[in-house]
Formats: sequence, C-alpha cells, structure tokens
Amino acid sequence: MHCFPSSVETAHFARARHGTTPDPADQAALARPRLGFFGVVDERFDADFLAQFADLRPEWQFVILGPVVKIDPAELPKRPNIHWLGPKLYDDLPDYLAHWDLGLMPFALNAATRFISPTKTPEFLAAGLPVISTPIVDVVRGYGEAGLVEIADTSGTAALAAEALMARARAPWLARVDARLAGDSWDRTWADMEARMMAVLGEPMSDSPRPVLRETV
Repeated sequence: MHCFPSSVETAHFARARHGTTPDPADQAALARPRLGFFGVVDERFDADFLAQFADLRPEWQFVILGPVVKIDPAELPKRPNIHWLGPKLYDDLPDYLAHWDLGLMPFALNAATRFISPTKTPEFLAAGLPVISTPIVDVVRGYGEAGLVEIADTSGTAALAAEALMARARAPWLARVDARLAGDSWDRTWADMEARMMAVLGEPMSDSPRPVLRETV
C-alpha cells in the first residue's frame, strides 16, 4: 500500500495571483475583507464555527461556494455577512479566489473528517491565498507544522489569526509555498502511481494521454 498526498493543478489556481480577472458578478458588490470557502457543504462543514466567526467580525464578508448536500440548507447560519453563492464551475474558481483576502477551511472535527485530506489546501496555496483551517490532522501535519497554513480550533483564535495574516507580508510566505507545491502536481502523482504499478506488472510505461478531471463545487 502506498500513500500519495493531495495534489494540485498549480497553474490553474495560480491565475488568481495575477489580479487581472474581473470580480464575478455575484460577489462584486461585497465589501472587503473577504474570507472564502469552496467545496461541498455537508456534515463535514462546521456551520457553528462559521456563524461564530461571522458574529465576531460583522464587518468582514464570508463567501461560501459549493452545493449543500446531506444536510438541511435551512439550518445553515443566516447572517448579513455570510454569502451562500452556490455551486461554481472548476474553471471559474480562480476568478473568485482572486478577489478574496483569505481562504477558510471550517471543517468540523467528527468521524466524517477524521481521515480526510482536503485537496483545497494546496489549491488555496497555489492561488496565493493565506489559509486558516480547523485542526484537521492531515492539514496540521502537512501544512500547519510547516507554517504554510494557520490552524485555529475556535472562532476567536481564527479571528486573531486572520488579522495577523492580513497584516503580514506575503512574499516570504509565498516563496515557501511555491517550494512546497513544486513537487505536488497531479501529473507527477499519476506518473509515480503508474511507475509503481508497472514495476509490479513488469510492463512498460504507457504513452496514453492522462485523464483530465473537471469538477463543479
């Protein structure tokens, strides 16, 4: 058994760093700063953490992209500064992230998240966005301990971390991010997986095109 970490399509998300894409219409009127999450909103999402964070900083805007599944949308927190914008195409995600100030990963700590490895962690980093996450084991070990992601176990801690991140110079942090992401492409992961399988099967590496995946979140 061989474990491969989450990978990232770095060039795709790096579009968010260029600052040349227009602000999407459904968030263009929102004030700054903006903290955003993209992904499925389900039992892994800590809605209480989000609500408490939004209440602590009512002047900040919290943007949530993605479908709501397996939970009742009526139970999600309703606040003037929380904006549920629904599912978006994978191709459009960098346009949204380009106009956020911080990435937010408010995962609940429960059985559903005990072994998750969020792919959005390196995606946020590739976009050049500082990230705050609840203490998911994979995020802490892979990114928090390296100083690439801020870990917060309460909304109060997250608010203080966000203020510090928005005041921090990004260039030194981005250099460390890029060094980390340099070896984390999906192409490299695919090649490493194929090499291990072919070593066992005793067959030559395939020249067939690699699959291209596109998501809606």
